[in-house]
Amino acid sequence: MQLSAVIMAGGKGERFWPKSRINLPKQFLNISGNKSMLQQTINRLERLMDISRIFIVTNGLYAELISAQIPHLPLENIIVEPIGRNTAPCVGVASLIIEERFPNSTMIVLPSDHIIKNEDGFLQILQTAVDVCEHGENLVTLGISPSYPETGYGYIESTREMSLVNEMEVHRVSQFVEKPDLETAQKYLEAGNFYWNSGIFIWKTSVIRKLIAQFLPEMHDVLETIKHDSLNNDIHEVIQREFHKMPDQSLDYGIMEKAPSIYVIPCMFGWDDVGSWTSLERINDKDENGNVIRGNILSLLTKNCIIESSNGKLIATLGIEDLIVVDTEDVTLICTKDKSQEIKSLLKELRLQKLEKYL
Repeated sequence: MQLSAVIMAGGKGERFWPKSRINLPKQFLNISGNKSMLQQTINRLERLMDISRIFIVTNGLYAELISAQIPHLPLENIIVEPIGRNTAPCVGVASLIIEERFPNSTMIVLPSDHIIKNEDGFLQILQTAVDVCEHGENLVTLGISPSYPETGYGYIESTREMSLVNEMEVHRVSQFVEKPDLETAQKYLEAGNFYWNSGIFIWKTSVIRKLIAQFLPEMHDVLETIKHDSLNNDIHEVIQREFHKMPDQSLDYGIMEKAPSIYVIPCMFGWDDVGSWTSLERINDKDENGNVIRGNILSLLTKNCIIESSNGKLIATLGIEDLIVVDTEDVTLICTKDKSQEIKSLLKELRLQKLEKYL
């Protein structure tokens, strides 16, 4: 079975503002290590397949940035969406292109902005997922075994039906559930059969195309038009013309909640989606006072804070606790840690006040 991969790289990373900006969102930033998260994602996948089999779906703002960061990626492997239509159209178009160029592929779909510390373990799990896909029309997702009651992630509930593949547990999925409140998340943690939704999926291109035709017929019709018109035209030009006809639909709602054979592999490989500033506490070392400090910082009587200066300016703190302080060239953010998931509300206010230059 041939392998291909699709990286979704069109997100704006708004909860990581003000460091993540419209023109340079978080997937292009060096959050952990000396490479961007997109570059790290590419490097992991190149251990499984040639770069010619890796595709990146993005929007027009980031195509040149992707080429600059991944110069050896073929230009035709950058799929530009003219408008955002959620994850199902993204995967649908990518599956169409892969099916034409690499028939009989198994397709790995994953975000561009995740941290994975145990790459060897991650790749072994991906290989097991591929093996599950080879036996029938199966869809596989990776579920992160929760270590605390997180309210910022969606969850996957598994049934008690389990098999061993390559000595790894593979469970049939019962349902996908939305981000819970804290009480519900605690119940999920105690139940033992709920996993964080990693947003990583594995399936045969032929299977996902079949399921799109079955459950998303409107999207299938657009894909068939793109396929037909690309016989005599450049497929990327056809996508620019036809993509706006796609319904706005997520993979979870459109396919995963309806397909009959979905499996989850419980995982622990040092995963983090770096969804907000508090993620830095999980992926970086803390000082003796529980602070995560990056840049030119002087802190006294400061506890459990996240402080970053990205422009060389000195940030001096005295007697503060549980705050996020981020200083960039043109914006300084000061936020309590318990409000880190709500940073998008600041961006909404910037738009209302016509201060888009700070986005």
